[in-house]
Amino acid sequence: MTKRYVGSPVKVLDSPRLLTGRGKYVDDLTFPRMVHVAFVRSPHAHARITRLDVEPARKAAGVVAVMTGEEAARLCKPYRGILLHYEGMKTGAMLPLAVDRVRWVGEPVVAIAAATRAEAEDAAERVSIEYEPRPATLTPEQALAPGVEPIHPELGDNIIYETRLRSGDVEAAFAAAPRVYRRAFTTGRHTGVPIEPRGLVAEFEPATGALTLWISTQVPHMMQAVVADLFGLAEHRVRVIAPDVGGSFGIKIHVYQDDMAACALALTLGRPVKWIAGRRESFLSDIHARDQRVEVEVAAAADGTLLAMRAGIMAPVGPYSAFPRSSVVEGGQVLRLLPGPYRLADYDATLRVVAQNKGITSQYRAVGHPIATAVTESMLDTIARDLAIDPADLRRRNLIDPAQMPYTSASGNVYDSGSYQAALERLLDAAGYPALRDEQRAARAAGRCVGIGLSCFLELTGPGAQFYGVGGAPISGQEGTTLRLEPSGAVTALVGVTNQGQGMQTAIAQIIADELGMAIESVSVLSGDTSVVPYGGGTWASRGMPIGGAATLRAAGLLGERIRRVAANLLEASLADIEIGGGAAAVRGSPDRRLTFRELARAVHFRSNELKGEEPSLEATAHFSNPVPWTFTNGAHLAVVEIDVETGAVRVLRYVAVDDCGRVVNPALVEGQVAGGIAQGLGAALCERCVYDEAGQLLTATLMDYALPTAADMPALEVHHLETPAPSIPGGFKGAGEAGTTGAPAAILNAVNDALHPRGVVLSDQPITSERVWRALHARP
Repeated sequence: MTKRYVGSPVKVLDSPRLLTGRGKYVDDLTFPRMVHVAFVRSPHAHARITRLDVEPARKAAGVVAVMTGEEAARLCKPYRGILLHYEGMKTGAMLPLAVDRVRWVGEPVVAIAAATRAEAEDAAERVSIEYEPRPATLTPEQALAPGVEPIHPELGDNIIYETRLRSGDVEAAFAAAPRVYRRAFTTGRHTGVPIEPRGLVAEFEPATGALTLWISTQVPHMMQAVVADLFGLAEHRVRVIAPDVGGSFGIKIHVYQDDMAACALALTLGRPVKWIAGRRESFLSDIHARDQRVEVEVAAAADGTLLAMRAGIMAPVGPYSAFPRSSVVEGGQVLRLLPGPYRLADYDATLRVVAQNKGITSQYRAVGHPIATAVTESMLDTIARDLAIDPADLRRRNLIDPAQMPYTSASGNVYDSGSYQAALERLLDAAGYPALRDEQRAARAAGRCVGIGLSCFLELTGPGAQFYGVGGAPISGQEGTTLRLEPSGAVTALVGVTNQGQGMQTAIAQIIADELGMAIESVSVLSGDTSVVPYGGGTWASRGMPIGGAATLRAAGLLGERIRRVAANLLEASLADIEIGGGAAAVRGSPDRRLTFRELARAVHFRSNELKGEEPSLEATAHFSNPVPWTFTNGAHLAVVEIDVETGAVRVLRYVAVDDCGRVVNPALVEGQVAGGIAQGLGAALCERCVYDEAGQLLTATLMDYALPTAADMPALEVHHLETPAPSIPGGFKGAGEAGTTGAPAAILNAVNDALHPRGVVLSDQPITSERVWRALHARP
């Protein structure tokens, strides 16, 4: 039987009599309104769908609706992850569910809504699909091979984007260089694995055309704009709510097919629809990252001075470019960050982004930074070993000096500020570097395989509209904060940046409390609801403090001014004589003439007639966008490792980090961000890897197979801070969220190679698994 529906012609069970899991009918009044979604996903990396039979699933117990790709396509328009400022970029169009062809293992094909998740999954087993397998394109070499069938035939080839970046006279620099060094590096594909998987509840109200979406996301306003556009809804009728999110790391800034399919079901059914990814689904469908190969050449003088660099970057990114941020940004970041924090004038690098039949890759914590840093820092150590120069001394000779700031890199990035030399010196001092080298020599004399690795790096944070908005993506580069002094004397803050577990609300409250001179306990911070908070870009690219914090600082200044004006009016004093502090406004020099914030607010809200012409307002809103493209955090890290030559196992014995994220609001929160980043960087360096077989099947789709670092793998971290304020940011804030992830893989790779060098072994591939180390140690000439 069918009934009237909201959206597309999807058959739904007649609502008055619904089957329970026991095969009995229940009255609609006792049946829960919410339904749960399960997906039938592609078992093939590349195949044509030749037959699809969903009727047995429609008849299964508890099933409310079954949606196919063609039905979803009638509701949701196709979308492509293209940024217009990446000239020549192309990619295939995505839909919520596959139509005619599947292009990666895990691509959703059918969505099923049922009374319970178990019933939806049982019904999914009844869907019958016949496929005609097509050749799977899994490697860049296969993607670019002559005569290969394009993953999207209408595009003509598998090249999503390619570009070249040149500056200076590279050919002349290499021709005249006393030393030229060449190596190739690979970084393993891995993913974020947040403790809370992706999930949503979508509810559509047909009478008003309003869709409310509770979703685990970093970017509520972006999701509002995207969902409204794709489904043809009025944007102001789409409300997105992102409660406190249990980790994201960039995984939750993207638009996923299964999310859109769940929304399509909500529009069709006019009732709440819930979908939560299982862990296996997360590994299959969450974006992956880092899968790149970099071939690099560095020209150096006889004293180790860097002269020029050439690089070729190959980035396979899956069958589609992620929407709406694209899948080319990570490779683009590597392209522009390879020169690092070093004086280098001549640079020539190419980037090629290609499609493949694996899961989609895109932005993940410290986008591109760990790859670029590991490559450049490893080349610095290669030069140091060849010239018999201490790695620290080589860096001293090449790091940018403070007097050169702002510094325009060979790739065109403008480093606005930084403490590159100072961070290295602070690191060496904190680690006791000379003594460490003595200890290493003693350990080697005793037969132990011990290495010390350095990494100096920078981190792009706080970007403005130049990152995505100029490319046509509905991603705000600005951030807004509204502050309201309540009748109780407390302040309510409405902020656009979202809380992903990084302590954002605490830091925002501190800024407000410090600026207004009140107790932090009297500040409440609300975020994540597009119907409540000012428009903003959300949380990504370490922009919470530099953009959201700056907006909050400005709003607090404006609210403070409002409080002073109202107090001057009520106390019949000059505005210049009013000062605020201790949760009150008082006349300077007359402590008895004061009003607590509660007294002042109650006068404004309840006795506004006393204001004598002053506007009865205790509210302020401020927005901020970085006037320069971005600001740079920097740091220097040191790792000490020991290798078991019998097993190849690498153990990190000590880790010291120095980070400069501008003005530090909350040292404990910053230390937590750095420590968490180092943990993820350690995982990337030593164990995390998404492994596919020759048929494109993901072999690491459970936590039994995908190796995450544990507490047992982590050494005690020694974290130190410098503070170089960002010149373009009110408050001088810079981002802190990605520095640890950037610096750790390079420091660990260099430490491993320092340990292995006496044995004639150099590694260039990450992760540095025990198997790789063992094979390298036991390789026969």
